[in-house]
Amino acid sequence: LYTRGTVTAFSPFDARADAEALRKAMKGIGTDEETVLKILTSRNNAQRQEIASAFKTLFGRDLVDDLKSELTGKFETLMVSLMRPTYIFDAHALKHAIKGAGTNEKVLTEILASRTPAEVRNIKQVYLQEYEANLEDKITGETSGYFQRLLVVLLQANRDPDGRVDEGLVEQDAQVLFRAGELKWGTDEEKFITILGTRSVSHLRRVFDKYMTISGFQIEETIDRETSGDLEKLLLAVVKCIRSVPAYFAETLYYSMKGAGTDDDTLIRVMVSRSEIDLLDIRKEFRKNFAKSLHHMIQVKLVFCCQGKQG
Repeated sequence: LYTRGTVTAFSPFDARADAEALRKAMKGIGTDEETVLKILTSRNNAQRQEIASAFKTLFGRDLVDDLKSELTGKFETLMVSLMRPTYIFDAHALKHAIKGAGTNEKVLTEILASRTPAEVRNIKQVYLQEYEANLEDKITGETSGYFQRLLVVLLQANRDPDGRVDEGLVEQDAQVLFRAGELKWGTDEEKFITILGTRSVSHLRRVFDKYMTISGFQIEETIDRETSGDLEKLLLAVVKCIRSVPAYFAETLYYSMKGAGTDDDTLIRVMVSRSEIDLLDIRKEFRKNFAKSLHHMIQVKLVFCCQGKQG
């Protein structure tokens, strides 16, 4: 399904040799971070799991525990994220987004707007297995209003599959959205939620074009004017992902680094979660939309951060 990742299987691969090199890098005083970085970033997730297994077999130690005790700060977060098995990555991120005081709406929005229905179904199943809890119950317990309702719609993972587009229905949906927003005193949010949350991707792309013809506005402009807060951010994320998931992530990465600070958690989460899926496409969109290289922008940010720490 996805062949546009930047991280692929390393060959020739020797899990035991990698495990021994990692143990040597972390044994004794100080840590050889260069070796840890080189090995973990050049192996794919399945290979990293084999290294962890070999590490335990050879030394009776847990590789992730050792990484946590030997590394610090964002480098630790990145290496531990790389070690998390792919199948549990999203469920883990969601669990942490709704845990403790305050909910991280940004993470809920990013994951549920961008994942396919099959991926969402898988996340729900893994969540139940790993945490013995119902993801929908957890999310509805921490959110409210139309934001909550759109999240619940997306959690049903019942978006229409792509097929032949019915131009009559395209016209109808575009008119309904126009009447629910621009033509109405107030906004009928429910119409936006139902249409954007359930219609197929190819259908919605046509609806957006038709909407522009009817109203003279991009659908994003209407959402921006007619809604606010977390609902607005979620509706916009859904629209952007319908248009192009890689472009959505390129924008997410750009804004995680724009300005003085860096939203390291978002940067790490997106880079790791998309590294074997579509990071090549994301890089292409990044260059196209922001006239910068993603690689260069990350480098500049990291140098800036390191200088900041030393200064």
